[in-house]
Amino acid sequence: MMKKLFLLCVLFLPLVLSAQFSNRIWCFGDSAGIDFSNPSSPTTFTSSMDCRGSCCSIADSANQLLFYAHTGNLNLWYSPCYCGAQVVNKNHNQMLNGDSLLGDPCYNQMAIVPFPQDSSKFYLFHLSVSTLEGFRYSIIDMTLDSGKGAIIQKNISVTDTELFSGMTAIKNGNGRDWWVIYHNSNASTGGLPTNDFYVLSITPFGIQGPFIQSIGELSSSDAGSIKFSHKGDKLIFINAEGLIDLFVFDRCTGIISNHLNIMHEFTPYPAYFGCEFSSNDSILYISTAEEVPKILQFDLSAANIASTEDTVAAPIIPAYSGGYLSLAPDNKIYWSRAATYYMTYNYPYPDTAWAFEPVAMNLSVINNPNSLGASCNFQLNSFYLGGARTYYGLPNNPDYNMPALGGSLCDTLGYPNQVQSIKPQTPNQLNVFYHPDWQTAFINASGLAGRNYGLHIVDITGKEIFSESGSLTSQYYTKDFRCQDLKDGMYLVLFETEKDRLVKKFVKE
Repeated sequence: MMKKLFLLCVLFLPLVLSAQFSNRIWCFGDSAGIDFSNPSSPTTFTSSMDCRGSCCSIADSANQLLFYAHTGNLNLWYSPCYCGAQVVNKNHNQMLNGDSLLGDPCYNQMAIVPFPQDSSKFYLFHLSVSTLEGFRYSIIDMTLDSGKGAIIQKNISVTDTELFSGMTAIKNGNGRDWWVIYHNSNASTGGLPTNDFYVLSITPFGIQGPFIQSIGELSSSDAGSIKFSHKGDKLIFINAEGLIDLFVFDRCTGIISNHLNIMHEFTPYPAYFGCEFSSNDSILYISTAEEVPKILQFDLSAANIASTEDTVAAPIIPAYSGGYLSLAPDNKIYWSRAATYYMTYNYPYPDTAWAFEPVAMNLSVINNPNSLGASCNFQLNSFYLGGARTYYGLPNNPDYNMPALGGSLCDTLGYPNQVQSIKPQTPNQLNVFYHPDWQTAFINASGLAGRNYGLHIVDITGKEIFSESGSLTSQYYTKDFRCQDLKDGMYLVLFETEKDRLVKKFVKE
């Protein structure tokens, strides 16, 4: 019992105890690396990255590299499973057990999320677009191999289906937990368009979900990008068929809502590739992979956002060279492009002159992304990579320093409230509904796998105010908990069996 109460009390510890990490070290492309420790004067370094597309990296609070990862390469394109994804330690060597991760060589298909309850462990999420390997994760323990880290669990399955090429992660509004978002692919539905978002909740109790939310226009593509705004209250979804959808995102509940379509599919067919918000979230930028790649700009404050479309960059050559966009710690947006010489697949680069063109040796930069039109100050091939080269991808790193939503319910309680308008794909769930007139909290658990249960209710200080245990005769549990003697405030309900652990909160008013 004391162990359980200690775990519950941990939920209420001040959020400032959460470990901080950094997005200031980038590793990508062909041995490229950028150190943004001093945002006013970023420097380059040589990494051991070998990646055409998906990559991610993480540093500690002192901006010292911890590790980075990338998906497989095209030499493995025709293997039964794309087992070329790799994790690399801070010394630029393969991490212990850091090979053979499932994942194919597309884009924005990896993300690193710290354990909410253990600053030495990390989830590495990785997905596949073209195979049934689907969505997976591996676990990294940085206490191993003399602090260089090791993978202790690998390729754990979450969703076994073809998926959209892109994922994103964001801190929960409590400042400690995380949300991970990805999208279904039309390949998994027999070619039929889909609008299913998958939402994972990452808490001290592990990974919950995926929760499926069907919202937005139907997508007919498995390529594009998903990005959060920098305040975390907006989510953009674009695909290669020309779709642009904007949503409101609730960091406390994980709910995606208020769908606003900016562009429909196929009107026109611009091959949208990457997207990014300006640092104040007022302007949206989208890169294309057309024969003449472009960067398009949209004013998100306009009544008709689509009508504000403006081309701020349209380099003519080489063809098919448009890559991803990413806002850096210096508040500039960087655009990665690849030298192609009209090749469909240009990995690895050959040792010929065209593979050392400026497009491969530099990133292009939007220097003032909060300004409309030419005032955004786009400069083509203006950031030299120090002799390294880039392809299409840039690190898919979340904002590790995003603050809690001060004053919100989830900030105060320190635990997400999963609203029931999202439907869980996993069978077990806990519902708690408080009726103020009846002064009763109705507690229902269903889909339970275990047979011996414990119910614990604690207040905001972590003090247990009620507990109950017993045996179940079915997969269901229900209780009407009378609250007339409780003070107004927030309470946490923990229901667990030998195979289930479910948590909910309610507010007595």
